Order: sequence, then structure tokens, then C-alpha cells
Amino acid sequence: MAATEATNAADEAYDVIVLGAGPTGENVADRAHAAGLSAVIVESELVGGECSYWACVPSKALLRPVTVRSEARRVPGFKDAADGPLDAPAVLGHRDAVVSYWKDDGQVRWLDSAGVDLVRGQGRLAGPRRVVVDGGRVLTARHAVAVCTGSRAVLPPIPGLAEARPWTSRDATSAKTVPGRLVVVGGGVVGVEMATAWRALGASVTLLVRGDGLLPRMEPFAGHLVAESLAEAGAFLRTGVEVREVRREAPGGPVTVVLDSGEEIVADELLIATGRAPRTEDIGLETVGLRPGSWLDVDDSCRVQGVTGGWLYGVGDVNHRALLTHQGKYQARIAGAAISARARGVPILESDPWGAHAATADIRAVPQVVFSDPEAAAVGLSAAEAERAGYRVRVVDQDLAAVSGAYLYADGYRGRARIIVDLDREVLLGATFVGHGVAELLHSATVAVAGEVPVERLWHAVPSYPTISEVWLRLLEAYRG
Repeated sequence: MAATEATNAADEAYDVIVLGAGPTGENVADRAHAAGLSAVIVESELVGGECSYWACVPSKALLRPVTVRSEARRVPGFKDAADGPLDAPAVLGHRDAVVSYWKDDGQVRWLDSAGVDLVRGQGRLAGPRRVVVDGGRVLTARHAVAVCTGSRAVLPPIPGLAEARPWTSRDATSAKTVPGRLVVVGGGVVGVEMATAWRALGASVTLLVRGDGLLPRMEPFAGHLVAESLAEAGAFLRTGVEVREVRREAPGGPVTVVLDSGEEIVADELLIATGRAPRTEDIGLETVGLRPGSWLDVDDSCRVQGVTGGWLYGVGDVNHRALLTHQGKYQARIAGAAISARARGVPILESDPWGAHAATADIRAVPQVVFSDPEAAAVGLSAAEAERAGYRVRVVDQDLAAVSGAYLYADGYRGRARIIVDLDREVLLGATFVGHGVAELLHSATVAVAGEVPVERLWHAVPSYPTISEVWLRLLEAYRG
């Protein structure tokens, strides 16, 4: 049955039912089908999910011109040509094109080619292995139901905030015009990336952060370097502040943000980027003994704990292990393999942390890039996390600007690199890079951390000259002494 033809009113049985057609759900269904199981996806919005239309893809389309211009301004012979403002309508038009103008025809065609059926509507659990879709259609699963419904932005309980209709991450990545004044609340990835993009597109941006710096889940130097760059770009950063109240007198009118000090900041738009919650509040969890709206507690094969029969899986953001698209797709490959193995009666390799049925990387080797200006990229544990976990470590830092590839890349290059070495095993526990072009440097570190490559063997991985990756040699030299 083709993806666009799954419209029969009668109850239907599939081997695997997937709730949510984002990248995670698509990959669960694809892996199940590739293993010979029948699969159907139930989706209430667009096939392709949050990442394709309101997160990773549109945000990077907005940010790419920013980083290109920033780097070009530091290249002799090109500086003057790159001095003008960005063409905001062209940037927004390109953003619209890369999200297919918020139409999912291409994604539906992919599902069809992959042999996965599609049912449009809100799917809700109705007891074990049973899903009811809007309109009364009933689907039953022979082997598994996978919840891949993702997460949503959360508005904190600030007086007047909901009534002011602030931007969430979806609004920030899909806005049709550049606001004159934008206040961003939150210093994490979304806050930093959107402050970077909209400031470069011409908005006056004020970034409000409760803590003492940006990107609190990364090494402190990452947030410091990104904050310096935002300030140089003309953004206003306020740390250690809280929002006490928000007022908007008329729809579409200016919004007033009142700080805990009593100070008032007036803007045209307000972006709240302070956290996310699982999209599990309306999927029938109560019918299988789970609390609606909760994160799903799963084992390493992504099977939900506390559900009799072991047929329910929670994959991607909903299990709160690593709220990143690439980690959701990774978990989907693991869950798909586990579902198909259990369906065939094949033993699950639960004792092998790096085996086919255990999502280990989302605990030990999570890579993430913040597409700010400069980029910040990290994998594995930070120094503080490693020490809290009880490892005996050595922290090795290097100035990225000191390698030949960096000063050839751009005049005035600024950046820093750090590795965390487990002294007992002499393998890397984590790495962080900040600077232009470091996003493409991260996968080498991810391989080293996930593969637990001994430092002595890394010594034989020779970086090409003159590239920014030569910082690996400098880090290893500093470690060896």
C-alpha cells in the first residue's frame, strides 16, 4: 500500500506503528521495513517533522549567510566586497525554498518509495498495541508501537507572557519579516543561534540570560567567545537577569519586557528560548499506565520501561536522552534493529554497550554544533562533567589561531580547542572546538570518543597541512609533553 493510499476505514494490522513522521519516526519505520516488517506512520502535521520545517533546516538556512559574510570580511582581497548588509528578503526566500514552502510532498514521496504507509491525523494509544487516529480509524501493532512525537517549546510561567503571544523557536525560524527590535530570552542553542541570525539580518537584538553566560552545557570558553562575537556584531547581552512580567497592549503592537530589577525593555518581538517539553500530552499514555505529558523512561534499546509486554518504544526527543535530530536518527537505527530482532526471536545484545541494540552514543559521545559566529562544537563530556563522573582526567587546551590553517582561513582568526583525556585508559572522554569552520572538525573527535581510540594511536592519525585540523597534532603534543 502506498503512503498516499492508506485511507481504509476498517481496522488494520501492521508489524510496527510509528507515531510521528519526523526524522526519528521516518528512520524507525524505514529500518523496520528494511528488516521485512510492515510499517505505518501516523502524523498530525507535516511529514518531515520539526527539524525539516521549524528547526535545524530553516535555522541553518538563516545562519549560513551570516557565517559566510563574517568569514569573507576576514579574507584579504574580499573584505570590501563583503562589507554591505545582507539581502534579508533573499535570505528569507532561500529559507522558504529549503523548507519546501512548508509543504511535505517530497517527504511523502520518500515514504512511498521506502514502502512505509502514512495515515494523516492525531494518533492516540488505546491500550496495548492499539492506536486510534482522528476519525475513528484503528490500527493494531503485531510487534511494536514507537512514539516519535518529539518535543515542543515551553513558555515559563511569567505573568502576561502567554497573552503577549511571544515567538517560540518555530516563529523565530519561520518569520516573514525582520523585526526592528527583538528581545531573546535564553542563552542556550536556540537563543544564541536566533540572536546571531536576526542581528545579522538587521534587527536590534537584546539577549537576556538568567545565568552568568551563554551555552551553559558547553565548556565556559565556548560561551565567552560567542558572547564576544555577538557584542561585536551589535547585540546587547544581559546576564544574571530574570523576566518578571511581559505586557503587550495590542496584537502586533510593541511588547514590554519587565526585568526583576524593574527595568523595562520595549521590543517589536519577544523570543522565548528557555526549554522544551515532550509532545506526549495527547497520545493516550494513560491507557497503558503512563502519565500524559511525561518524558518516556527507556532502556538502551529505547523500549519504554513499566509497560507490560515490552511492545512500546520511545525514540528521539520524547525519551530526553539527547534532544538532537542526529541523535534521534541514531536511536531510530538502534530501536529499529531491536524491534526487528525481537520480532524474529533473535536475542538482544543488551550486554554490549556498543552493539547493534544499545543506544550508547547518546550517553557517552553526543556531538553538537552551535551554528553561531564563531561556531561552537563539542562531543562527549566537558571537563566539569568528567570530574563529576569520577574520572581522573587531564585537560589539554590549545589556541586554534596558532595553527597555520587558521590564520590562512581568516585574518584575526580567534578560536580554542580542548580535549579531555581519561588518564587511566588514555582515551578521549570529550572535545570542544570554537572558531570559524570547526563544525566540520567535530566528526574526527566524535570518532575518537565513540571509538575509544587510544591517545598513542591518535598520534599516528596525521592531520593534513595546512588545515585547521592540525590542532589535533598540537593537542597531542601538549598532552605528551
